[in-house]
Amino acid sequence: MAQKLRLCVVAVLALALISLSQAQGPTEEDLVEDIMGDEMDVEDDLDLGIAGDEEEEEAEKEAEPAAPVIPKVIYKAPEPMGEHFFAESFDRGTLDSWVLSKAKKEDIDEDIAKYDGKWSVEDMKDSKLPGDKGLVLKSRAKHHAISAQLLRPFIFDTKPLILQYEVNFQTGIDCGGAYIKLLTQTPDLDLDQFVDKTPYTIMFGPDKCGEDYKLHLIIRHKNPKTGEYEEKHAKKPDADLRTYYTDKKTHLYTLVLNPDNSFEVLVDQTVVNSGNLLTDMTPAVNPAAEIEDPEDSKPEDWDEMAKIQDPDAIKPEDWDEDAPAQIPDEAAVKPDGWLDDEPDYISDPEAVKPEDWDEDMDGEWEAPQVPNPACETAPGCGAWQRPNVDNPNYKGKWKPAMIDNPNYQGVWKPRKVPNPDFFEDLHPFRMSPFSAVGLELWSMSSDIFFDNFFITNERNTADRWATDGWGLKKAAEGAAEPGLATQMLTAAEERPWLWVVYVLTVALPLILIIVFCCTGKKKSPEAAEYKKTDEPQPDVKEEEEAVEEEVAPKEEQESAQAADKKSDAEDSPAEKGEGEEEAQDENDASAETLEDDVLRRSPRNRRVRKD
Repeated sequence: MAQKLRLCVVAVLALALISLSQAQGPTEEDLVEDIMGDEMDVEDDLDLGIAGDEEEEEAEKEAEPAAPVIPKVIYKAPEPMGEHFFAESFDRGTLDSWVLSKAKKEDIDEDIAKYDGKWSVEDMKDSKLPGDKGLVLKSRAKHHAISAQLLRPFIFDTKPLILQYEVNFQTGIDCGGAYIKLLTQTPDLDLDQFVDKTPYTIMFGPDKCGEDYKLHLIIRHKNPKTGEYEEKHAKKPDADLRTYYTDKKTHLYTLVLNPDNSFEVLVDQTVVNSGNLLTDMTPAVNPAAEIEDPEDSKPEDWDEMAKIQDPDAIKPEDWDEDAPAQIPDEAAVKPDGWLDDEPDYISDPEAVKPEDWDEDMDGEWEAPQVPNPACETAPGCGAWQRPNVDNPNYKGKWKPAMIDNPNYQGVWKPRKVPNPDFFEDLHPFRMSPFSAVGLELWSMSSDIFFDNFFITNERNTADRWATDGWGLKKAAEGAAEPGLATQMLTAAEERPWLWVVYVLTVALPLILIIVFCCTGKKKSPEAAEYKKTDEPQPDVKEEEEAVEEEVAPKEEQESAQAADKKSDAEDSPAEKGEGEEEAQDENDASAETLEDDVLRRSPRNRRVRKD
């Protein structure tokens, strides 16, 4: 028992230590050291008050609960290295290199045709990196359009295209997009007139409306025969994209197009979609070599019936189409006590005609019907009728059996003819060059944050830019995240039912440990005392009394026999000595038998025998 109690105490202490270790968040020094290493600079973030108000401020600080200290990383703008065509971090704080559209959308109402949505360069709300600025879409329910020229046009040749940028839906997203367009290089490209119909080569990025979460990859492919462009949409990602739109964190969107026509779509440097431009686009890049002849028509005698009625089938002579599906059960017997003369319902005897009842206007008054009380105890009332049962002879209407149609020709399809528009482009990667980037958006949500646009043809260069920009944001956001206990409390405030889960998770193991360790079959002190002494136990005493009761008649009988022998001995001195010896032997044997019975019935002796 003592060992179980010790195990119980150890288990409870271990569980408590585990809970404390999980609830305790990392210290400020650990966060800084883990995120940025030895080269990180941490600000103290001390509020310096006016000298005359220092005492008052100190008193207020002592009264207020101490807030957790969050390390603030000094932001350093990423610097583009290696081959690149476009790099924008907005850390200059201006839109000098960007052009706001002055155009209007066509074919819509004049009031909403203007691209009058506001853009701003500012820090992100609740920024963990002071000084890290980005481009923010400020207006809701407005059309926005802004664009910028590349350092030089991107030409699709033997190197891949890597496009990446960051998005943060700071206030969530109800309906709207955050995709980017790579604007096709054309002689008449005018960024001042950037609209939804401005030619683009690739459109890429997140888009959401309702519960439809999209991550677009659309290319405009040029038909080599006609010179016309057609949009080709990549297949939908298999991954669940919901979190990227709802967690209000900064996410890195990356597109990689390779010269072998393969593509990858990544979010936070994790592949969420991949495929090939030749096989995974809708509609397909290359049209079918054959198409259905639009002038072909189905012949009038074409038979598409796979089954027909057997023309040789004859209805059997005994087939009765008029037989009913059910007939009265002839074996049924009217139950005893059936009240044939009693109706199921009678007029309510307690009903009274209303005083305002006008028989000329309302007709003759009749009391409402109520269930007949006489039928409550009877098996039934009214005329008894036999119940119906299924008719074993019922066959229904006869129909000929169905057989295979010997003239069946299958489902008719138009014949195939060569596709006059067929072409085969085995290198759809070689798209039209683009010379600018643009954001042409409409959104019902505001404060969409864009940052760190980058276009290159070197994967290592893109990864380095991502590490210096998005990687720093991710590290700072991770450092500022609350500990496990704070997250649990916050979640419980939003969803109170989680308190039940928490209580069960913590209390149930404790209860099980206590039940296992501190309960069990308890032994009475008397039982323990019996093990420590040789005194007869209560059950042994009862058995002794039973044995004595059995032995007493034997002793009386033996005493009587001894008295008879004694009287005989008086008559014969020789026989006297022999009789006394025999009586003495019998008495000794009886005493030994009694003692053996007591010891044999003792639990102590049973245990010895069992061992």
